[in-house]
Parts: sequence; C-alpha cells; structure tokens
Amino acid sequence: MDPLTHPDLAALGTRLRRRMDETLEAEQQAARAAAQRRRTLRDLVLEAADRGGSAAVLLDGEWHAGRLEAVGADHLILDGVRRLVVPLAAIAAIEVDR
Repeated sequence: MDPLTHPDLAALGTRLRRRMDETLEAEQQAARAAAQRRRTLRDLVLEAADRGGSAAVLLDGEWHAGRLEAVGADHLILDGVRRLVVPLAAIAAIEVDR
C-alpha cells in the first residue's frame, strides 16, 4: 500500500489544512486591524483625494470646504471658494466624502 494514500494520513492532512487555513485567516484579520490602527490623517485624506473627493476642515474655529486637489507630506490643498493650502498639523477637525 502507498503510504501517502493511507486513510489515517488523509484525515490528518485534512485537519492540518483546515488548521492552516484558520491560522492564515486569523493572521490576516490581525494584520488588517493593525493597519487600521496605524492609519493617519494623511492616509485618510490621500484616499479621499484619490477618489476625487472633497473635504471640510476646521481651522481656527472656521470651516473651509472644497475638492481635495492635492496632498503633500504635511499639507493638503482644498479647491473651494478659494484655493487653500492647509497644514495637516493645523486641522482641528475634518470631514471627508466617503
């Protein structure tokens, strides 16, 4: 009899594959959760800009809204009533299109 086709080995192989799939799924979920925790304000704005979205930002108690024209390393550019360059560090609150 071929040792690779032994019934005990087939059942063992099935169990090991199932455990491996469960482990892989758990690791992928953990990686997704970790990535979401590390997501920065810049990441959020970049995703919205890639979609051609718009945003409203609160700066010094005043809301400014417009289309996200560009996102730099430390700023974003809103194209609204007027073109506005906004340092990310100055944003008190932000709303972006989803």
